[in-house]
Amino acid sequence: MKTPSRRGQVILGTTSVILLTALSLVAVGIVGSLLNPGGGGFLSRTRCVVPDLPGQVVGVSLTDMAGPMMRRPNGMMGGAMRMAADRSTVAHGTVSFLVTNAGSVRHELVILPLPDNQIPGTRPIGGDAKIEETASLGEASNTCADGAGQGILPGVSGWVTITLPPGRYELVCNLPGHYAAGMYTQLTVI
Repeated sequence: MKTPSRRGQVILGTTSVILLTALSLVAVGIVGSLLNPGGGGFLSRTRCVVPDLPGQVVGVSLTDMAGPMMRRPNGMMGGAMRMAADRSTVAHGTVSFLVTNAGSVRHELVILPLPDNQIPGTRPIGGDAKIEETASLGEASNTCADGAGQGILPGVSGWVTITLPPGRYELVCNLPGHYAAGMYTQLTVI
């Protein structure tokens, strides 16, 4: 029998790690759903009834590779987290954000003005592992509802409708450690 080449071994090893990670995430979701049947695991059976949202609708997806094994000893989240909008530019006026949590932990969406000289993801992070959000124009952090709440549970959505003038905006998740883990994106309003 021929021994696999070094490249073949690397590909086989990488494939094995990806497969084992995926299986682990599914197992964590199944166990979480069994222990908390009302939701909370990323395989939550809870579904939202989203109303007809006014204005332009921007779909925002919140994802993470977090979970019990990604929590650091200081309680902060580790791992990669992402926020992605289905468009990067909208016309000024009424804009609704339909925010879906495709991750395994709670998330939120906060809309902040982004000064011309600032790059997304570079806001100072405070001792509470959050950024300053007093300039917020609105947020979607209510599970299956409009506006502010305690965070959007895994597998479901929240939404918010605001009026935006032309400018640059940063969409962020401002739960502790999430911004630093990569949960931000830019929206330009023309």
